[in-house]
Amino acid sequence: MKLLQKKFSAQNGWEIIRNDDFDTALCNLVLVFGSTNMLSAKNIYDPLKNEYPNAHILVNTTAGEIIDTQVSDNCISVTAIYFENTQIETSVIDIKKVENSYEAGIKLAKGLKSNGLNNVFIISDGQQVNGSELVAGVQKTLAKEIIITGGLAGDGASFKKTLVGLNENPVEGKIVALGFYGKKLQVTYGSFGGWDSFGPERLITKAKGNILYELDGKPALDIYKMYLGDYAKDLPSSGLLFPLSIRNDDNNSLVRTILSINEKDKSLIFAGNMTEGVYSRLMKANLDRLIEGAAIAAQNTGTEKNFKPDLAILISCVGRKLVLDQRVEEEVEVIRTIYGNSTAITGFYSYGEISPSFNFSKCDLHNQTMTITTFTEL
Repeated sequence: MKLLQKKFSAQNGWEIIRNDDFDTALCNLVLVFGSTNMLSAKNIYDPLKNEYPNAHILVNTTAGEIIDTQVSDNCISVTAIYFENTQIETSVIDIKKVENSYEAGIKLAKGLKSNGLNNVFIISDGQQVNGSELVAGVQKTLAKEIIITGGLAGDGASFKKTLVGLNENPVEGKIVALGFYGKKLQVTYGSFGGWDSFGPERLITKAKGNILYELDGKPALDIYKMYLGDYAKDLPSSGLLFPLSIRNDDNNSLVRTILSINEKDKSLIFAGNMTEGVYSRLMKANLDRLIEGAAIAAQNTGTEKNFKPDLAILISCVGRKLVLDQRVEEEVEVIRTIYGNSTAITGFYSYGEISPSFNFSKCDLHNQTMTITTFTEL
């Protein structure tokens, strides 16, 4: 595998971050992560297509761009990759042309040939798509041994529109899957949060989709406000500081972020589905634990002590970025320390992360995690 990485900002123009000096005509995948402002105003696809004529070019908006150990806002990061022994197939769905997100997941997965499929990497619109349902549809369709990872596009802290595109400039409503094929490709993953739980566990007694109505038979919003105290007046934005942990079907914990509240029916609207009959618990941030969580995610990607992948794609949550604030680069730097300098690092801050929780567990939509997918050609 050979890579070229560069970054564009209004202040500095294009800067080369890494250059393995390969023939750009051989490049077969380009990952482009950028701010909504930049990708809305700039025709990014045509110049990249001229530069990498034979590559699939995946473009999406973010809540912050990661390249090497840099975390940026309002820039564009480009990682051009030449997989020497790996084939890539693609599938694209427009959410407006299917019945729902679950159906979108099924159709997206069916768009990839199954023979020899190693891994599926998904980037989805982060506003118009129910990530939990999308992942469920993909997982229902693919063989159990297929590794599924990815994330939902972001829009800073605005939550207005997210853009995704494959071999075109990005638009709203698109979902892209990259299928990787080949026996010489090793793909690993790791996902971890690092949030601290507090308060008692409470039973979800009424929920539908991603809306939580009642905990222990009482209005969810009332209980939430009681625990938040002074932070309650800043809802829903302060909800990013206090996510909810729920147990999934495998009895593993999933973290869910609040997107909005409904004062009329006292409900909470989350970034992923809530399930009646499972227990939940409030969580709060500890900055050192969040950074430690990023390190654990990196450690979980490798079985060997000195695992040094060729490429690591980091998808972290917008909530972590807002909480870590001036310390946000520390969660990327700790991953660099674990992998060493030879690993190319790219990624973005998202509205949801897609990954299994642990080895051999089912894939889920996560919030508030650092989720890493690594690629190594053997």
